[in-house]
Amino acid sequence: MRLDDLDPSKNVRDQGRGGGGGFGGGGGGGLGMLLGFLPMLLGRKLGCGTILLIGGAALAFFYFGGGGLQLADNTGGGGFQADKSSANVACDTEAELFACQVLASTEQTWGKLFEQRGQRYRPTTLTFYDHTGQSGCGAAQAAMGPFYCPADQGVYLDTSFFREMSTRLGAEGDFAQAYVIAHEVGHHIQNLTGVADQVRNAQRTASKAEGNGLQVRMELQADCYAGVWAAQNADRMEPGDVEEGLTAAHAIGDDTLMRGAGQRPVESMFTHGTSEQRKAWLRKGLETGDPGACDTFARGAV
Repeated sequence: MRLDDLDPSKNVRDQGRGGGGGFGGGGGGGLGMLLGFLPMLLGRKLGCGTILLIGGAALAFFYFGGGGLQLADNTGGGGFQADKSSANVACDTEAELFACQVLASTEQTWGKLFEQRGQRYRPTTLTFYDHTGQSGCGAAQAAMGPFYCPADQGVYLDTSFFREMSTRLGAEGDFAQAYVIAHEVGHHIQNLTGVADQVRNAQRTASKAEGNGLQVRMELQADCYAGVWAAQNADRMEPGDVEEGLTAAHAIGDDTLMRGAGQRPVESMFTHGTSEQRKAWLRKGLETGDPGACDTFARGAV
C-alpha cells in the first residue's frame, strides 16, 4: 500500500520499554505467550477495552442492537487530545513510521466521512510500547496484541506483533499490518458513534454466551470499517494488498486460532468471529466503501 507520501500523524506517543509501568520481565513473542494462555482466557472478560487478541480470546463488554453508522458525539468536552510532548520520539522505526502513516490516512478518511454527515471526527491516539506499557484501561502487554482503550480513546501497539503475524500466522505484507491498525480505529469509530455505550449498557444483562455472540458482531463491524477505509483509499492499493488483508483476517479467526492452540472450536466461545466471517466483513467494506453497509447487528447479518 502506497502511503510513503503521507506525513505521519502527530497523534502518536511512544512509551518505550515498560514506559507505562505495566507488568515486567518475561521473554518470547506475544503470539506464543497468548496461545499458551488461550485455555485460561477463553470466555473471560479482560476489563476495559476492545482488544484484538491474536488468540481471539478477549471478551470485551460491547453490544449494540441497532444498525448503521449513527454519528452521535460521545467524546465529551472537545475530545481526547494527544500528548504531543513525546511525539518527537515516535515513528522512528520503519514499522512505526508505516503505522503512523496508516493512522494519518485513517484520520483523513474518517474526517471526510464524518464531515459528509455534518459531524467532526475526533482522531484516536496511537501509543507505541515495547513489551510492556500502560493504557487508560490498565497494563499493556505484547501478548495482548494491538488493542483500543475507550477510556483514553487510544490505540496501543507493540510493533513486534507484526513479526508474529508474518512468521507464525503467515499473514505478511504491509496491507496486513494496515488492516490491523484500521480495525482498531474501527473500534474508535464505534466509540465515537455511540455504539460502545449502547453495547456496554445492554451487555450487563446478557448471558455469557450472548455476550460472546454480540462481541463477535462488534469485531466484525470493526473489520468492515477497516475495509471501508481501504476502499476509500483504493488509489493507494497495490496488487496483492486485498489478498494480504484477507489472509490476515482468516489467520485471526476464532476457529483457526483455537485449532492452532490445540482446542476444539466451540462457537459459543467465539469472541471475534470465524475466519470466513472476518474475511466476509472485511471484503464487504472493501467492496462498498460505505460505513452504512457495516451493520453486523441486523437480523441475519451474522
